[in-house]
Amino acid sequence: MTSGPTTDPVQDPAGGPSSGPAGGPAGGTIRVLIADDQQMVRQGFTVLLNAYPDIDVIGQAVHGLDAVEQVAGLLPDVVLMDIRMPELGGIEATRRIKEATPDIKVLVLTTFDLDEHVYDALGAGASGFLLKDASADQLAEAVRVIAAGDALLAPGITRKLITEFSRLNGTLRPPLKERVGDLTERETEVLTLIAQGLSNAEIARHLVVAEQTVKTHVGRILVKLGLRDRTQAAVFAYESGLVRPSGY
Repeated sequence: MTSGPTTDPVQDPAGGPSSGPAGGPAGGTIRVLIADDQQMVRQGFTVLLNAYPDIDVIGQAVHGLDAVEQVAGLLPDVVLMDIRMPELGGIEATRRIKEATPDIKVLVLTTFDLDEHVYDALGAGASGFLLKDASADQLAEAVRVIAAGDALLAPGITRKLITEFSRLNGTLRPPLKERVGDLTERETEVLTLIAQGLSNAEIARHLVVAEQTVKTHVGRILVKLGLRDRTQAAVFAYESGLVRPSGY
């Protein structure tokens, strides 16, 4: 992994930058808990993340149950969660953490971009995924994005999700179709572009509108569909059949 702290604007759940510096919800230090059964991984990530002034690793958990217990006591902003751990796996640990403390964000770490548990972890409440071979800067930026309430998916994992949605959802299900109908034509267009992986700035250029306008649309989409963040919005778009990947 490479190192070198960077500073980036904070993003809110709608994906737009705020006026504050990178950091936690109030622009402060992002408190991180690392959950992984491999000591070298825990210590390595701790050293890398603590090199950034806006990130503070406040604890390490050796398995899922340990993570659940430590989260209850430490209340971190972000949990870096390994999927495969003894005692309690990362998926169930994520589910318990989100049920008890919904505001705490979980970033799942995985070794394989075609991890079969990705879909289940999203359903458990994870806000994003990152491969363990990511660089230090990528890891730090992922923590910032997740802490700000946005969502993050590694490209390979996005491909896995698309394949899974295509397999599970051959037709548009009526309940989801009704929810899509609650959106305006413009909101539906924005949702489609979110599912295609475009950022707010890219969507703004595509639609020839101001980025703030896109941010407003994204916020309304999340409220109308009862979704937590952009990850869930992308999931909804594929799951409902609104977006279909090429070749399917």
